[in-house]
Amino acid sequence: MSPMRLIILIGAAVAAIAAAFLVRGLMQPQTAIEQPVVQEREVSETHVLVAKRDLLVGDLLSPDDFEWAAWPENNIVSGYKTEENDADAINELSGSVVRIPIYAEEPILPQKLVMKGETGFMAALLKPGMRAISVEISTESASGGFILPDDRVDVILTYQAQVAMAEAVIDRPITETILKNVRVLAIDQVFYQGDSESASQIGNTATLEVTPEEAELIAHSQRLGTLSLSLRPWSDAGDTGSRGARTDLLRGGSSPGNGVTIYRNGRATAGLGGS
Repeated sequence: MSPMRLIILIGAAVAAIAAAFLVRGLMQPQTAIEQPVVQEREVSETHVLVAKRDLLVGDLLSPDDFEWAAWPENNIVSGYKTEENDADAINELSGSVVRIPIYAEEPILPQKLVMKGETGFMAALLKPGMRAISVEISTESASGGFILPDDRVDVILTYQAQVAMAEAVIDRPITETILKNVRVLAIDQVFYQGDSESASQIGNTATLEVTPEEAELIAHSQRLGTLSLSLRPWSDAGDTGSRGARTDLLRGGSSPGNGVTIYRNGRATAGLGGS
């Protein structure tokens, strides 16, 4: 037999053996891949007091701002209010003010709130950039006592002015609105009515939330005459227009004591000595 034919036969034999091993491997059952076993474990839960919405600094809280939410017992942190141990927590925290922002569904921590009567309660109640100033009131100058904390009012100034009428100069009272849409923070020491059954609040002072310049205007106006508060309806409490601040009074413009105010056709103009 020639060498070439011998080589061909050997190659064919090797190929046949390899094919036999390949067919045998394909015919053997495949080893199944083991699936990981998922173990379920029951987790104990309790109910924790959380914020129902995002709470911003200065927000005055009511019962509608809280809710109970399921929470794993192993994740309870010291300070959390649980329904099991603090069932009346919603009523206790209502009327407090937010000191540090709290996000929706975040557990309530007392450290983030200022409670009624605590030091800093009024400062926490103020919106950023605003100031608190008190004005003297009476039943007559505060809508018969029906102005309550969180209402909106207009501030009216009444003062005596010299008015030129024909050839005579007489003294007569002048009344004008010096500030509009001002938030009432408190009546005396009452910050928040809550669920009070009282429909009126008689007090000696009303604390208003104003800008720094408006605070100067009110302080100046109290020296010029008498301030009265006019209650605004809730329908326009959100009006973001001009507050109509008579800041010209701070600069001496047409303020009483600067001369004679002359009235022509029902309109006041600066007279003798006026600016």
